[in-house]
Amino acid sequence: MGNPLKMTRFLIALVGLSIALEASAQIYRCEGEGGVVEYSNNVSSGREARCRKVDLPEVTTIPTPKLPAKAAAGKSAPGAAASAKSGGKDFPKVDAATQKARDSDRRRIIEDELRTEEDRLAELMAEYKDGTPDRRGDERNYQKYLDRVKRLKDDIDRSQGNVATLKRELDAIRN
Repeated sequence: MGNPLKMTRFLIALVGLSIALEASAQIYRCEGEGGVVEYSNNVSSGREARCRKVDLPEVTTIPTPKLPAKAAAGKSAPGAAASAKSGGKDFPKVDAATQKARDSDRRRIIEDELRTEEDRLAELMAEYKDGTPDRRGDERNYQKYLDRVKRLKDDIDRSQGNVATLKRELDAIRN
């Protein structure tokens, strides 16, 4: 456990566990084989010389305050009664003009994304040339060429999926 953050977390967990198990437990820091530090609540025979007591501060706990019985019984989840009365339809209302403007902006953004993705797909298809793209000068190794062809095919598949998804989004907005 060379990492100080891990050591701190370990110590905190160990302290919490030892307090939960027994308030008066003693913690020992023992150096094991190869300088590995171990923490324990007991020292086995033969290890006494390599262990020393660790003085830990007392832990203070503060209980949560109790709510008066009347306030606790009358309090429920915020908006639960209103939601139950209206059938769960107490979402904020947006007027029709604002919603129409939002839908128009969304449609424009998706159309822009669709055009960009279709342009990217056309570029990829042109470079791919039906699975036989031109070899580059840096591809003397045939495996490099095959790897680029595979990457191009994967990019084309991904781009086609993006185009299909964007078209579905546009259809959903239009309907």
